[in-house]
Amino acid sequence: MSESVLFRELESASEKKIAVATLNSEKSLNALSLEMVELLTPKLLEWQADPSIAMVMLEGAGEKAFCAGGDVVQLYKAATSAGEGNYSPDIETFFTKEYELDYLIHTYDKPILLWGHGIVMGGGLGLLAGASHRVVTEKSRIAMPEITIGLYPDVGGTYFLNKMPAGCGLFLGLTGASINAADAKYVNLADHFVSMENKGSLVEQLLSVHWGDTQALNHQKLSDVLAGFEQKDIVKMPEGNISHYADLMQELDKIDRVEAAVVAILDHVSEDKWFTKSQMALGDGSALTAHIVKRQLEVGAELSLADCFRLELGISCNCAAIGEFSEGVRALLIEKDNEPKWMFNTVHDVDPMMVDRMFASPWSESEHPLVTLGQ
Repeated sequence: MSESVLFRELESASEKKIAVATLNSEKSLNALSLEMVELLTPKLLEWQADPSIAMVMLEGAGEKAFCAGGDVVQLYKAATSAGEGNYSPDIETFFTKEYELDYLIHTYDKPILLWGHGIVMGGGLGLLAGASHRVVTEKSRIAMPEITIGLYPDVGGTYFLNKMPAGCGLFLGLTGASINAADAKYVNLADHFVSMENKGSLVEQLLSVHWGDTQALNHQKLSDVLAGFEQKDIVKMPEGNISHYADLMQELDKIDRVEAAVVAILDHVSEDKWFTKSQMALGDGSALTAHIVKRQLEVGAELSLADCFRLELGISCNCAAIGEFSEGVRALLIEKDNEPKWMFNTVHDVDPMMVDRMFASPWSESEHPLVTLGQ
């Protein structure tokens, strides 16, 4: 059985090396499993402490995806085995370790180049969002489609959705809309565009760089190389979608209630297939998730990165316990009937007490599994 993550160290022209981690589950579109997380975290810590490593590159095996999300089928099995209404220790373990990895990437001192080619969703976006140098290609397809499975945009979404242009984070969280390379740059989820055919040339040039011991200079050297490739490849970048709806995004940013935001999106008239697909996902998705998205953005606006992850761990465990997440995964991925029986028919029917319950931490502050994060 092959390793779920492959690790390499490439010799550069200087005495420094480039470390490469490859998510190696091409059949599952490199879905992020607990095993992957448990391999990546200690290796990244080892590379961070190793003075011979100049930078790290994260990539996915194959040409279809960097990472299509967390291994939700395994999470579904853990949630259903615990039984509806019951708390699953396995769910807590997975999300705790996943968020610790995400936080490590966000706060890593050495440059991390994340090759965001192909599908980048959910847990994959959690890895992308924190990297210092986020590279997208003409085939990048990025989304947080959790509303379709009764979860919500976690993996730091509370933090990075709030860093987007006004209204965009709320729109993407509510619709799970898929965005391309141009969109990703527009909403601050990507730093550089490089054509997929130039990946080999990019690595070759990085190996010719004379890396040093000063992290700030190494960050700048990587930025300079990527900027050079982008300048040549920019004509291959596809046209974005979300920027065409700037007026709607501004409107969403001024709306206080999620019910009004949902109506504004669903009532917006457009023949654009990208937008109408987003409307359909919102209309068919979990109404409870829509309420969670609106509140997480409001609450998270003033939180530190570590506190955002602490908030999300509680919400994620609560979503699994009430059964909304299990029902969404059942309908979409297990039985594939695409007819989830959500707890609430529309966003107008959601009980505010249930939303409060989602944001109630299962732990005291001192017993929180992520209590030491950021300390």
